Amino acid sequence: MKSSIQTCTLVIGLLPFLALGACAQPAPESTPVPASSTPARVSLPDTEVRQLKSSETGRNYDIYIRLPAEYTQTKKYPVLYLLDGHWDFKLLDSIYGGLYYDGFVPEMIIVGITYSGDNPDYNSLRAMDYTPFHESFVPGSGDAPKFLAFLKKELFPLIESSYRVDTSRRVLMGHSFGGTFTLYAMFAEPELFSGYVAGSPPVPLGGQFAFEQEAKYASSHKDLPVRLYLFVGGSEDLTYPVERFMQVLLEREYPSLEMETLTIAEEGHASNKPEGFNRGLRYIFRGE
Repeated sequence: MKSSIQTCTLVIGLLPFLALGACAQPAPESTPVPASSTPARVSLPDTEVRQLKSSETGRNYDIYIRLPAEYTQTKKYPVLYLLDGHWDFKLLDSIYGGLYYDGFVPEMIIVGITYSGDNPDYNSLRAMDYTPFHESFVPGSGDAPKFLAFLKKELFPLIESSYRVDTSRRVLMGHSFGGTFTLYAMFAEPELFSGYVAGSPPVPLGGQFAFEQEAKYASSHKDLPVRLYLFVGGSEDLTYPVERFMQVLLEREYPSLEMETLTIAEEGHASNKPEGFNRGLRYIFRGE
């Protein structure tokens, strides 16, 4: 009996050293990837791409769609329509993921709008689609009414016939010229979207078009029943003009306008997007 106990103790005592010995064994060599092998491309989960030829604008669009991870046919979802999808769809995918994880926003469908083709000129195309005014230094500018018609007559029907969508909870988000279009759409047909997020819109352009459109709207409307988040970087040329536009809206005192504004300290025209989009989504979906 004594002997068997000693043997057991010896084996147990050796176990740590046997484990260390196993760890010390050289790792098997990895098989090298053949030089001719092409690395796989990175893709975003729960996403897909559709193509749409618009008869309203005459342009071809790629529509990036991000569905909730637990997408189901038994419920309807709000939809975030994101301009400049070529630049900002990946950013919104990350921002939304964090906000949803922490419970700040509900599940939603994200629709990023961009242009088709092997090498589209994004800067030129967006400048045409997103501007409701003509500028001599922006060739083809002024197509915002056509682009708005594209959203209403072609994109909305595609999304709302293909997915489980809550049509009362559409949100429009855009930055720079995308912010210009967001404000234009809000005053042109405010009922199209329940929420608007506009970042750094160049409000001085088009002969102060944004100020003129707002004043014209106010002359015939007593209310603006939407939720708006408007932001600008504190270190960009548009800081003062956008802050002046913010003040105009505050002083107008539209009874049903829910608005939050933010000047993001020490951020420029492009670097303000992560914080602005994050806080904008939180505000638009606050209370849900």
